[in-house]
Amino acid sequence: MDPASTPDLPQVAAASAPEGAPAAAPEAERESISQPAKLLRIASMVRELLEDTRQASLDEPGRIRLRQIYERSIDELKDVLSDDLKEELSSLAPPMEGVPTDAEIRVAQAQLVGWLEGLFHGIQAALFSQQMAARAQFEELRRRGLPGGTEPPGTGTDPSRGQYL
Repeated sequence: MDPASTPDLPQVAAASAPEGAPAAAPEAERESISQPAKLLRIASMVRELLEDTRQASLDEPGRIRLRQIYERSIDELKDVLSDDLKEELSSLAPPMEGVPTDAEIRVAQAQLVGWLEGLFHGIQAALFSQQMAARAQFEELRRRGLPGGTEPPGTGTDPSRGQYL
């Protein structure tokens, strides 16, 4: 499977084409993540917050603080996402107004966790696709390689002479 044929999957890193192979055509900006480690840290934090909010009811200052954390998490996520993923996240997670209820906070966090998990599955699929494409390229290069058992012209089988003599 060619990674260029999967435009709906986020790309983590671009692989260069082997020498002599045609380069991929430049495309419009692709879904990408500039800092995967930051993305993972934020996702883990949001998941933990969701678990904590499920187990306890919060007073008004606690809900305000969770709203602030949620909005900061969204802003931090936007720093590491490509423009198309930022738009998708913005449409999925609009800013909260005022003091949210426990249910609003839980729904917003669950929605964000679900989106992040979908993003991670997309990354895994993209990596698998890239790995399969690289394997196919390697097999093609192997298949087209030098046939075994042929010696370059001018080399004799004189055992008294060394390889470099």
